[in-house]
Amino acid sequence: MEIVGAVFVRQLERQNLNTFKAQQTVQTYIVNRFSTELSSTKTTKADKQIKSTLSEINNTNNAQIRIIDNKGTIRGTNEADNQGIVGQKTTDNNIKNAIYNNRDVVRTTYNSQNNSRYYTTITRLIRTQGNNSELVGVIYMRSSLDSVYQNINQITLIYVSATLVAIILGLVMAIIISRAITRPIDEMKKQTLRIARGDYSGHVHVYGNDELGQLASAVNNLSVRVEEAQESTESERRRLDSVMAHMTDGVLATDRRGNLTIINETASSFLDTDPDEAVGKSILDLLEIRDDYTLRELLEAPDNLVLDFSTKEHDLILQAYFSLIQRESGFISGLVCVLHDVTEQQKIDQDRRQFVSNVSHELRTPLTSVRAYIESLSEGAWKDPEVAPRFLKVTQEETDRMIRMINDLLTLSRMDSGTQKLELEMVNLNELFNYVLDRFDMMLKQDDRPEKTYTIKRDFTKRDLWVEIDTDRFTQVLDNLMNNAIKYSPDGGVVTCRLLETHNNVILSVSDQGLGIPRADIPRIFDRFYRVDKARSRAQGGTGLGLAISREVVQMLGGRIWVDSREGRGSTFYIALPYKPYDEEDIWDETN
Repeated sequence: MEIVGAVFVRQLERQNLNTFKAQQTVQTYIVNRFSTELSSTKTTKADKQIKSTLSEINNTNNAQIRIIDNKGTIRGTNEADNQGIVGQKTTDNNIKNAIYNNRDVVRTTYNSQNNSRYYTTITRLIRTQGNNSELVGVIYMRSSLDSVYQNINQITLIYVSATLVAIILGLVMAIIISRAITRPIDEMKKQTLRIARGDYSGHVHVYGNDELGQLASAVNNLSVRVEEAQESTESERRRLDSVMAHMTDGVLATDRRGNLTIINETASSFLDTDPDEAVGKSILDLLEIRDDYTLRELLEAPDNLVLDFSTKEHDLILQAYFSLIQRESGFISGLVCVLHDVTEQQKIDQDRRQFVSNVSHELRTPLTSVRAYIESLSEGAWKDPEVAPRFLKVTQEETDRMIRMINDLLTLSRMDSGTQKLELEMVNLNELFNYVLDRFDMMLKQDDRPEKTYTIKRDFTKRDLWVEIDTDRFTQVLDNLMNNAIKYSPDGGVVTCRLLETHNNVILSVSDQGLGIPRADIPRIFDRFYRVDKARSRAQGGTGLGLAISREVVQMLGGRIWVDSREGRGSTFYIALPYKPYDEEDIWDETN
């Protein structure tokens, strides 16, 4: 609007000045009359005629008009209050230049004293006679331009006022429109910032159905979709964290460089490392396989590895399963490793192999012996009255030993499978233990020539202890403990049997004065077919399954069995059974 206003005012000024200049002209007939009068020799009459002619000029611009002859004398003026200058010489240099230089003068002047502009024209008066022309004088006209510029200033003021009004209205409209535009944009900006912070509660107000309204609706829909996606992602993340936290397998994830990015608690427990310290380390170092494998080998041909982390304190064997993290484009972005604890499985497999080997060995020895004696009998030894009975006795003993072993194996198998049922009843443990010990005393007295003598020492509590047990199975346990104590005690040794009660348990113990058990063998003494001295145990007719059966029976009764032994000082086997004191009346009611 400023540019348009400047052009408009400039054009208006030019147009008004052209109009003003066009009005400041003298008709041709008047110019000719002035030329004739100035050429006249009758000066007085000519001056009167000039004055009369000046009054006839249509002076629209109120111009100051003077008639000057070619000698510079003022011959007439239309200024009523300045007629005294008629007949005087002009002092205006512009007039003199026009006369002497024989040219018209048109100029605009500015008077700084009264702050006025003037438009001055000096027109030559030429008299033509034939081919001759003569300058007889000039017409001097000076008009004030104040009215023109006042008019221009008024129009400019009106235009400026209108412009200011238009600008103010435009600003008001611009503010209103901009606020109508920026308000929803500002709300959308705030909503997007809230979305970036994870706050999806707010919504953008939709003011209309225009483009901004559609954009606001799109932002609201985006907020809802992002919230749903975030909730789904967060739910999946919590589910994944929960799954990984409660997995019995260890999980490791790496980036494409093999550096750890994810590790769950199970894996950190397996590897005995802190999760925060493990992140960023190479998986080759964590699994201690850098000397055997490279990362490229794991990426190109991921395989299952068996890793042995066993120490003196505990055994740990892990099965590591590797798989690649691949994008749809085939780009490998990392590696996942699942660690499965196969320690127990390896131990079971080893025990199974050991068990099969032991059973084979234990059965092969008596079978070989039986086969040898039978072959000897079939070859004619049965005819020898002294040798045949001895061979048959050995064959029968070995057969009985194999039957006992098979029966023990069947008993353990039933216990392992859970098919072995216990016939529980309330039993006075003092009497049962005394009954078993009396039987061993009776066996010693009935044998006229015992191979080994021994003494049974009893240290029992005087209070009757009633416990719920399977009498037959528990008697078998006591027989096993007593047989072992007698076997491994020296001739004339003392077997000490104790029975006492604690707050919640009944404790039985059987102590011998044998050679004891080495400390390294104590953890495995209850394993099947395990013998500290294999040659001596087999020579004494043991199957190697008695303590294993004893442990299974005691555990089925809810108790526990253990041994305390030192080499050269004998061994003590303990049995702890759960115990709850009963009154005699309660026992009588339950047994009835």
